[in-house]
Amino acid sequence: MRRRTRLTQLYYPGPMTTAQTIAFDSPIGRLLIHSDGTHLVGVDILPESDRALTSHLPHTSDDPIIVTTVTQLQEYFSGTRTTFDIPVSTSGTPFQQKIWTTLQSIPFGHTMTYQELGEKAGVGRAPRAVGGAVGKNPIAIVIPCHRILGSTGTITGYSGGDGIVTKEHLLRGENIPYRTTSHTSVTLSGTASNR
Repeated sequence: MRRRTRLTQLYYPGPMTTAQTIAFDSPIGRLLIHSDGTHLVGVDILPESDRALTSHLPHTSDDPIIVTTVTQLQEYFSGTRTTFDIPVSTSGTPFQQKIWTTLQSIPFGHTMTYQELGEKAGVGRAPRAVGGAVGKNPIAIVIPCHRILGSTGTITGYSGGDGIVTKEHLLRGENIPYRTTSHTSVTLSGTASNR
């Protein structure tokens, strides 16, 4: 039982009201999907090194929020879904809530910079503070924090899964061009070029 509590603390930052957690194997690795019975309260992308820690978790559920989330994520990964219509509930500071709400307005296939996100959220030009809130997003993919890039279109980091590799996969899945820190640009066709 200790392992489950530790895992929940590691991957679910909200209040301990989760009614159900399942492990879902996706093209970007294992996801933990958390429901409180009426809302989606967490989607965590696990690093490959933590996969074994979740072997005891169920892979299916009859919770309607989890069923809907799994279906919509499968559609997203197969390229047939560009928006999510799952009721979500997040727990965070007022600053974080503004950032997470604004993240949900970024359409599939589009990006924003940290500065643009802060301005649109009404919290000003504070890229580090905005980045901190983006990194604490409790509902990955559904609240699309992967659509935030640095001011030059560069991936500056990613707190989910295996980090930048996971973010690159998500961006490629939406045909979003981006730059790596080595100044390599990845175009819509997925080819790389040095600039």
